[in-house]
Parts: sequence; C-alpha cells; structure tokens
Amino acid sequence: MSSPRAALGVVLILLASVFFGVCGPFGKVVIQAGLTPVQVTWLRIVGVGLIAVAAAIWPLLRARRHGPKPPLAALVLFGLTAIAGVQAFYFVAVERLPVGIALLLEFMGPIVVVAWVRFVRRSPLPRAAVVGALLSLAGLCIVVEVWSGLRLDAVGLLAGSAAAACQATYFLSGERLTAKVDVRVMLAVGFTVGTIALAPLAAPWAMDWASLSSPVTLLGAEATSLASLVALVVCTAVAYTLGLTGLRFLSAPVAGAIGYAEVVVAALAAWALIGEALTVPQIIGGLVVIAGVFTAQRAVAKRRAPDDEDEAELAPTAV
Repeated sequence: MSSPRAALGVVLILLASVFFGVCGPFGKVVIQAGLTPVQVTWLRIVGVGLIAVAAAIWPLLRARRHGPKPPLAALVLFGLTAIAGVQAFYFVAVERLPVGIALLLEFMGPIVVVAWVRFVRRSPLPRAAVVGALLSLAGLCIVVEVWSGLRLDAVGLLAGSAAAACQATYFLSGERLTAKVDVRVMLAVGFTVGTIALAPLAAPWAMDWASLSSPVTLLGAEATSLASLVALVVCTAVAYTLGLTGLRFLSAPVAGAIGYAEVVVAALAAWALIGEALTVPQIIGGLVVIAGVFTAQRAVAKRRAPDDEDEAELAPTAV
C-alpha cells in the first residue's frame, strides 16, 4: 500500500501534467495572432520568471541569513537545460521534422531517465515504472501518427534528441535539487537563466507587440491574445511548481512515466478550447498513454511503507 507522501506525489505530477497540457492551446492562439513560437515561449518564460522571482524573495532572504547558500551552478544548469534548452532544441527540431516526430523525440525524455537511473546510477527500478514508460511512449507514437509524413533530417534528429536529454534533466536534476533547494528558488533562478538564454533567439526588440491586442476565440468566447498569454503564463507557473514539488515524493523514472499524461491532456484541451477535432488514432493512443500512466503508478503503490518512512526522515522541511 502506498504512503500518503507517495500518493501526494502522484497527484501532484498528474495535476502538473494537466496544467502543462492546457498550455498548448493557449500558446497556439497567441502564435496565430502574429508572434513566432520562440517569441511566445520567451514571453512565457519571462512571465513565469517574474512570478517566481517575486515568490522567491522571502526564501532567498532566509537562506542568506540562516541556511547554506543554494547550489548556484546546479540551478544555472537546470535553467539552461530543463527550461531554455528543451524549448530551443524543440523549435529547431520542428523546423526540420514533422511536428509529431519532433514531439515524439522530445518525449523520449522519460525513457532517457529510465536508462540513466538503470545503467549510469545502477539503481534497480520497479518493473511497473519501466513498462509504464514504454507503454506510454507507444501510445504517444499513435497520438502523433508517426507513420504519416515521416522524413529524416540529421540536424532535426540531433535537435530532437537534445530536447529529450534536456527534458530528462528536468526530472533527474529536479529530483535531486528539490531535496536541497526551495522550489520557489529553483524556479526563480531557472527561469531567469532561461529568459537570458533565449532572448537572442526571441529578439524581443523586433517583436510585434501590437499582436497581443488581437482578438482570439477560447471556449467559444471572444478574448484577446494577451489574455491567452496571461493564462499560458499562469498555467506554466502552476505546472512547474506542482511538478517539482511532486518530485520530492517520487523517483524521476516514475514521475517521468506519469508525466506522459500531458500528451492526452493537450489533445483534449485543444479540442475543448480551440475546437481541434480528435482523430481515431489520437483517441486510441490516448487510451494507451493512460494505460501506461496507470501501470507506472503501480510502481508507487507497491512501495513498502518502511521505505517511505525512511524517505520521509530524509526529506527536507519546507521553507
């Protein structure tokens, strides 16, 4: 039977996947209003960064007065890879590969996590975590319909693989950093680094700011692209906060496998918010992804209570 901490971790990762999933439609309508994908991503990172910096002022002051200094180098690396890198490499892959293939390559991240933990850390993994990750990956292949429009491009494949590696660092470094650093501090440093790193690609000085006042349609109602951008920023901030907090209670491989639920949520959100129809393969693939998520969750349910109690003694107290 799973402990309350493990169950909480599952709930937090699932909720994070929901908020990550609904980001897609919000971002898409802003792109359709006139901004480039990189510019929308940069504005998203800037917005979350401002929220995170404001939220991190108090824990930073406390750490400066009473605790050890945060591991700045590790936090900078987290910002460069888990926030800026995954975005930049994904856009390079999209330019050279079909979107579905680029998305599939990026979401190889949880598989990279499983391989890293098993063969680099040489840590045993619950079979359910491995099976769940592979099953969810198979479902993702169906959702993105990898059999249609497939073409190979060396640079695109390398960029997609790099995006997967960066996504893997979100789970691997997040798992370790959340045991040492307040989540608010992680987000403040990470998104500040991401803002600086992506600024040259986004070129905000050449951005069409007037497009943010363009009318868009969400849930059948009229709104502005600025309102959609605000919703995108808020959902992203909540998603990262929930996801990183969940990593305090779950291992990176289990969290990565459960995180595949984001793909299903993204498809459902696109259907509900902007009227994108779901195809039969997407529905079937979504069911396979959900089966994989359920299988991975069993890896948590099978954990013994003594193990959870040991982890609870090692877990840091929230600041």
